[in-house]
Amino acid sequence: MDIAYIPSPSTGVIHLGPIPLRGYAFCIIIGVFVAVWLGNRRWIARGGKPGTVADVAVWAVPFGLVGGRLYHVITDYQLYFGEGRNWVDALKIWEGGLGIWGAIAFGAVGAWIGCRLRGIPLPAWADALAPGIALAQACGRWGNWFNQELYGRATDLPWAVEITAGPNRDAGTYHPTFLYESLWCVGVALLVIWADRRFILGHGRAFALYVAGYCAGRGWIEYMRVDEAHHILGLRLNVWTSIVVFVLAVVYFVLSAKLRPGREDVVEPERPGAKGEAAADTAAGDAEADAPAHSDTEPPAGAAERKDAAPAAAASSGGAVRTAAADTRADLRKAEPAEAPEADKP
Repeated sequence: MDIAYIPSPSTGVIHLGPIPLRGYAFCIIIGVFVAVWLGNRRWIARGGKPGTVADVAVWAVPFGLVGGRLYHVITDYQLYFGEGRNWVDALKIWEGGLGIWGAIAFGAVGAWIGCRLRGIPLPAWADALAPGIALAQACGRWGNWFNQELYGRATDLPWAVEITAGPNRDAGTYHPTFLYESLWCVGVALLVIWADRRFILGHGRAFALYVAGYCAGRGWIEYMRVDEAHHILGLRLNVWTSIVVFVLAVVYFVLSAKLRPGREDVVEPERPGAKGEAAADTAAGDAEADAPAHSDTEPPAGAAERKDAAPAAAASSGGAVRTAAADTRADLRKAEPAEAPEADKP
């Protein structure tokens, strides 16, 4: 009896001439665009400037890809090193294999560099981007569907994913853990958006909530997977990683709420010199607006000379007036009759 299932693509790559278009890469790229788009909207809503999220992402994304690949290669080194293995395969990122833990850790280093260059606080930027990162993961997980990887135990549920026979895998229908994680990440994104609006999260707490929420889901989803992995005390390595990171995120959330309650008042202060330049431009504009209108024709000949000579002429004429007044007073004194001698008086 046939059962319902989710079919897997027959191939994860389409060739346009010599150019391969890989489904895994498309899912990663779409996720990056979604994260930057939503992060930019949230950043502007918090008082930031358009484009800042993208500027910092230019640093965070490459660091995240390198970190994600390194984590995968280190934790699954047996796939690339040893007898019968080719270490060059470790560089083939398009074939799948990105560890979210390494991607977030290295991506945070790149984001820190970008934030330093922009003069903005990393926690505020991370809060704005947190739900976008969750949605980016939701998109990226569909790359595992194209590569027929990261599935769970065998099942006959209607939403089981069909896996064809291939290297290190048997044909059959399995739990679509990629789908479970994708849907979980969408739920985490919605949770962060709601909590951020309801409780006014700041100083990195929205990002911490995203980390804790993701780890809570990754733990049980990882437990369902059947692909090869290292185990510690009977649990897969990524299950332990989820537990440790979950605890750290919760501790940060609680301590941050006590030490730095509320949200940042200013997430993107003016850069040094920006206010002075803006004030100078404003003053120059006001001066131009207040200045009298000038004719397009040349000023009359000699106008500049007359303008420069005006103060000197005024000073000269003032001196001439004072001299003439003094001469007049002297003449009047001469014209007055002299007083008669005492002997001549009657």
